[in-house]
Order: sequence, then C-alpha cells, then structure tokens
Amino acid sequence: MYVRRLSIRRIDSAGEYHPCPIHWIDNFAMRNFTNDAVFDNLLPAGDGLLEAGWRVPIERLHTAMDDWFRRKSYLKPEEGLEVEEIGEPLRREI
Repeated sequence: MYVRRLSIRRIDSAGEYHPCPIHWIDNFAMRNFTNDAVFDNLLPAGDGLLEAGWRVPIERLHTAMDDWFRRKSYLKPEEGLEVEEIGEPLRREI
C-alpha cells in the first residue's frame, strides 16, 4: 500500500529547508483531522518523511498540509512548505 516516499520540508524565511517534525506529519495524517478518504493511504515514517499510496495526489496533499500546518501555527506566514516524491516507487498498486 505505501509505495512512495515523500519528503515534507518547511522552507524558512531565509530559504533554508528543514524536515518537518514527525508529530506535525502524524497530526495531519490522522483521518479525523483530514476527514478526506483520499489521504487514508498515508504513513508518517520519520521527521520529514511520509509514505503514501499511488492514489494520494501530491499537489492536493501539499495544499491540504500547508493549510493544516498554518491553522495549527506550525508554519509562520513567511514560511513555505515543500512536498516532494523521493526515490523510486517500491511497486505499482493493482
């Protein structure tokens, strides 16, 4: 189910990249917070790392995470968020 590895990084006001803490990612990934079945195939894997299934749209994930992190005040107004697929997929879901 978790075939893709995603890098989740905060971009500070100086343009430096920092892995988002796992508790941010875990907080977002809980279904009762996202209330969106498309994000059911997410597994926080460590600071700045998230595993995802093929059905998770990265652009939509980026938008939803950015919104959630700002509502929780994890991201400051001048900061940004990067969500990027890293490495090769393990296998394609059937």
